[in-house]
Amino acid sequence: MLLEEYVSLRPYNTFGLDVQARYFARFASADELRQLLALPLVQAANKLILGGGSNLLLTQNFEGVVLKNEIKGLEIISEEADTHTALLRAGAGESWHGLVEYALDEELSGIENLSLIPGTVGAAPLQNIGAYGAELQDTFERLEALEISTGALRVFGKEECGFGYRESVFKGPLKNQFVVTAVVLRLHRASAPRPANVRYGAIQDTLADLGIDATEPTPRDVSRAVVHIRRSKLPDPAEIGNAGSFFKNPEISQHKFDELLARYPTLPGYPVPGGVKVPAGWLIEQAGFKGMRRGAGGSHGVHDRQALVLVNHGGATGQEIRELAEEIIRTVGMQFGIELHPEVNIL
Repeated sequence: MLLEEYVSLRPYNTFGLDVQARYFARFASADELRQLLALPLVQAANKLILGGGSNLLLTQNFEGVVLKNEIKGLEIISEEADTHTALLRAGAGESWHGLVEYALDEELSGIENLSLIPGTVGAAPLQNIGAYGAELQDTFERLEALEISTGALRVFGKEECGFGYRESVFKGPLKNQFVVTAVVLRLHRASAPRPANVRYGAIQDTLADLGIDATEPTPRDVSRAVVHIRRSKLPDPAEIGNAGSFFKNPEISQHKFDELLARYPTLPGYPVPGGVKVPAGWLIEQAGFKGMRRGAGGSHGVHDRQALVLVNHGGATGQEIRELAEEIIRTVGMQFGIELHPEVNIL
């Protein structure tokens, strides 16, 4: 456990932005985190808890302390025969996709639709990650988190987390007050399988393309289909800097949707309580941004296969990417009367 100075964060954010942390340290346990938080320098500084850096846009150097969460551990902590479920506990510093793979190897289902989502386990409940018809809250049991101000460890159940669409209490009232150290999920045993979640149309189509019977796919089949879809649509951060989906899909009223549908007959929409969810990527593409490049030598822009993804082709700054995001928000607002909101955390 070492407190370093003037550390480049380029290896620690998937946009590949070369910004600097004034101080930087790693922790591999709650006790190590407590020791770091007890240091007078750390107590007095602004703090950034860093996981995989996959949902983060860094627009400037961070003049405080970056604390990188590297708490590991994957363990089945209980089996419940009556419900045919098991509780799986994962350290917050574990790779999320690594957790999905572990669950599949242990013949547990429930998170296969969330395959290949980048980032760490600890970041998953902060924004209630979701994809292809599933969300973290569907299998969430509880989490353990350390309170920054006191060093006390607290357990949060599902209701206390205040989950919403890419939201939780940790992005609102409790923002920057707790560090997630472990997450516990309730997953289903293969000995009593539940119907696979293939409501998302692309999963069914992809299963067919892969030669898999879509009527009774296994959890591994669903995971394989999701991985195939994500790799075909989303750029690999190891090749092109990005943070995945940059914007949330907006929810609008039924009246607003009907009004827009009259003007744009191909506008997709999905019913949600109180209205309709529309794909932000479709709005951005219709506004003319898909594949657009900005900056010196086309350093950054919008991905050419998925308009929801902003990319750093090389040499861009976080501020340039932020300005592009703001331009997109303004343009979509003027054209459609819909306000987009970033899913990515901007610092």
